[in-house]
Amino acid sequence: MAVKRVLAWGVAASLLGYTVGGSAVGVTQSARSISASDKATGAKAHPDLLKEYGGPYSGPQAAYVRAVGQKIAVQSGLSNSQSDFTVTLLNSPVNNAFAIPGGYVYVTRQLLALMNDEAELASVLGHEVGHVAARHANKRNTTSTIGGILAGVLGAVTGSSALGQLANSGAQLVTLRFSRQQEYQADDLGIQYLAKAGYDPYAAADMLAALNAQTALDARLRGGEDQRAVPSWMSTHPNGADRVARARQEAAQTGISVGERPRNGDAFLTRLDGLLYDDDPAQGVIDGATFRHPGLRIGFTAPQGYSLANSAAAVAISGSGGQAQFGGGSLGTGLPAYIDGVFRAVGGAGSSGAVQQTRVNGMEAAYATTRATSQSRAVDVTVFAYKTDGNSAYHFLIITPAGSGIGPFSSMVQSFTRLTAAQAAAIKPRRIRIVTVGPNDTIASLSARMGYADQKEARFRTINALEDNARLRPGQKVKLIVAG
Repeated sequence: MAVKRVLAWGVAASLLGYTVGGSAVGVTQSARSISASDKATGAKAHPDLLKEYGGPYSGPQAAYVRAVGQKIAVQSGLSNSQSDFTVTLLNSPVNNAFAIPGGYVYVTRQLLALMNDEAELASVLGHEVGHVAARHANKRNTTSTIGGILAGVLGAVTGSSALGQLANSGAQLVTLRFSRQQEYQADDLGIQYLAKAGYDPYAAADMLAALNAQTALDARLRGGEDQRAVPSWMSTHPNGADRVARARQEAAQTGISVGERPRNGDAFLTRLDGLLYDDDPAQGVIDGATFRHPGLRIGFTAPQGYSLANSAAAVAISGSGGQAQFGGGSLGTGLPAYIDGVFRAVGGAGSSGAVQQTRVNGMEAAYATTRATSQSRAVDVTVFAYKTDGNSAYHFLIITPAGSGIGPFSSMVQSFTRLTAAQAAAIKPRRIRIVTVGPNDTIASLSARMGYADQKEARFRTINALEDNARLRPGQKVKLIVAG
C-alpha cells in the first residue's frame, strides 16, 4: 500500500476478465499488425497498470520473462511483434496475467512462482498474446473500453467513481469479461504459438491444472470467503477440469507427442531462486486478518470473516456487512479538514455530518458519516481518520448499508495502532528458494521448512505441482517458500 489520498483500488486489476464454457471456435486471428490507435491506447493505460500492480519487478527474473514473452510474440505473425510487444513482470502478490491493446502483456511474480518450467511460462504469455492478436479487447462492449475503465464506469449519486467501484466491484467484473469463444480462441492460439516456438504444447493444460490446485488451496485458506477485492488470474480466467481436458486435446492436434519436447524445468527453477513471494514488505504485508506496514510502522486487524487485499493504491477490506479501504496522506490543517478532503477526493461534497473527535490507542482520531446512494441503494459512507507522527494521517473509507454507520468495522477502526521498532523489524519477506532433493528428503521433511504456520504440506505440493501419490527423487529440484 502506498500512501495516497485518492484511492483507485481495483480498477486496473479488473481490466480484462474472462468466462469459459461451451465449444471451441477454431484457431483464427483478426490482425496482422498492431495498429497505431491500439499502441496509443496501451501506452496511455500502461503507467496506471504499473502503479496498480506495485510497479515492475526489479529482480533478474524480469529480463527472463520478457525474453520468453517476445519469443512467443513472434509466433503470432504480427509484424514487428518482437519489438512491438512490451512484456512486464509485475511486483504483485496476486496470481494474475493479462494483456491490453497495443501489445502490452503482464504477468505477476506470484503467478510466475506457481510455474514449474519455461514451457508453462510460455503458455501463459502465449494465451495473452493470443488475446492481443485476436483484438479481443477491441470487440467488447463500448462501456468496457480501457478509457472507460480507468475513468471509472461506476458511480454513486455523490458523483464518486471511486465510491461506486468500492460498492460495486462485482458488477465491474461482470461488464469486463471476454466471451467464452474469445477465451477458447486465446487458448487455441497460445497452444499454436507454443508448438511453433518449439515448446511442449501440453504445458498449457499442465498450467491450467496447477491453477486449479492453487485456487482450491486459496479457497481453503480463506475459509470459503469470497475475496473479490483484487481478482486473481483464476477469477478473471475461470478454469475447470473441462478446460484442462480441452487444452490437452488441442495440444494433441498439433501432432506432437507427450514428452517429445523438453520443458526446461531445472533451468527455469534455477532462475526462480530468490524471487519475492506473497506481499512485498515495502507495500505492507497481510497475515490472516492483520495488515502491517513495517516502513510506516502501522497496523490493523479486519473483522472476523472479512478478507484483506493489498494493492499499490490502498488496502481493501471486504465482507458480507460492507466494504472498506485503508489509505493515508498529509494531515494538513487537522483531522476535520483531512476527513473533508477524503470525501472530496472520491467525488463527494465533503462530510455532511458532524465530525466526531475521539482517541484510539493513544492517537488523536476523528470520524464522520455521510448518507449516499449507490446503484439505487442507500448506503452510509464513513471516513475514520487518525493523526500519527509529524504531518501524517491515515484513514478508513467505509461503506455499509444505510443506518449501519461503522457497523461491523467497529473493532477494526479501534485496532489501528503504531508498531514498535522491534515489531516492524520482525516483519520479513517470503522468497522462493530452490533446493535439490537429497537421498533422505521426503515431501513431509521438505514441507516442514515452508515459511508458514499452517497447511505446510498442502502449500508445498501445490507450488510444486505434486499429486497425492507423488514421490520425490534424489537430485530433483523443488521450490520452498521461506521467510527472511
